[in-house]
Amino acid sequence: MNGSEGTIMVLVATRKGAWFFHSDTARRTWRVEGPQLLGQIVSHAVLDPRDGRTLLAAARTGHLGPTLFRSTDLGRHWLEAVQPPAFARAPQGTAGRTVDHTFWLTPAPAGEPGCWYAGTSPQGLFRSTDGGVHWTPFSCLNDDPQYIRWMGTVQDGTPDGPKLHSIIIDPRDPAHLYIGMSGGGVHESRDAGRSFAPLLNGLEVVEGFDRADPSFHDPHCIRMCPSAPDRLYQQNHCGVYRLDRPGDGWVRIGRNMPAEVGDIGFPLVVHPRDAERAWIFPMDGTDVWPRTSPGGRPAVYGTRDGGASWQRLDRGLPPQQAWWTVKRQSMCADGLDPLGLYFGTTSGELWTSADEGEHWQCIARHLPEILAVETGHPSAAAT
Repeated sequence: MNGSEGTIMVLVATRKGAWFFHSDTARRTWRVEGPQLLGQIVSHAVLDPRDGRTLLAAARTGHLGPTLFRSTDLGRHWLEAVQPPAFARAPQGTAGRTVDHTFWLTPAPAGEPGCWYAGTSPQGLFRSTDGGVHWTPFSCLNDDPQYIRWMGTVQDGTPDGPKLHSIIIDPRDPAHLYIGMSGGGVHESRDAGRSFAPLLNGLEVVEGFDRADPSFHDPHCIRMCPSAPDRLYQQNHCGVYRLDRPGDGWVRIGRNMPAEVGDIGFPLVVHPRDAERAWIFPMDGTDVWPRTSPGGRPAVYGTRDGGASWQRLDRGLPPQQAWWTVKRQSMCADGLDPLGLYFGTTSGELWTSADEGEHWQCIARHLPEILAVETGHPSAAAT
């Protein structure tokens, strides 16, 4: 674990700014800092695990548009990126694409300090090699006509805009990457982004559409198991899946969920030390897609056997009339033992569990709509 093992930091990104929650490893009491970047739509805030002090926040500043902010002192001071992610200028006389907001931030592995990846809405992939100060387009897919067709138009995307997300770098090989596009499917590169290939075998799409066409695929969240990088889990618009490499076929493990709950949702969390364990937060996936907890009875579901069975984990959560949505970036885990789990709701509540989901407590209410929740371990020198 990087940084001080005596502290945990939970970074909460919301539609009106960011809040940071601090605790020790017992996680019984919490100290809150914030708001940070008040009034700005913060899609994602991440503490760099390589140094334990650098923060990046992806923001949309109202009429001023999309940008990124960087802090090297845990949020005491912020500076705007000199060159935020932006698509290349289109040739004269042709329509180009414009970044609406940066949606996803991923730090590169420890061997590439200062390197970050960003996914945008509409779908674009960008990289910084100087800690988030300057960003440039990365890979072929931003301008590839085939990929642009698969991405579809803005109207084809998710309600808050189409997006590229779930940027995963294989810790064993920095040239091996995975991405998700909503819409556009799951894609893999083995040559440092020079080319990508669809990874869709076994994934279902909405009835009546062609599953062979990536444009009809909508992955919600993809996670690689840190303890077994050849295993990936995916929460999809059409269920929960697992992939074990070198195979290329996704298996719908969500069919083992209770039928009355289903396996449709947004976030997914994997255990950092046990590839058999994962957690999801199901939503009502009926035809009209309410996107709220089924029946107003929210619960996390966990698996201990790679998705062969699932257990309902709702002790401490409201038993009824809680019509939450938990977005794809709004659930995460820390690296402690026992593992801590965290999720934030669209109604502005932050929930935590210090015992791997067995018990839950709400540590914040009345925040703005929560868009992302991440954890980090600040370095002792930065606190």
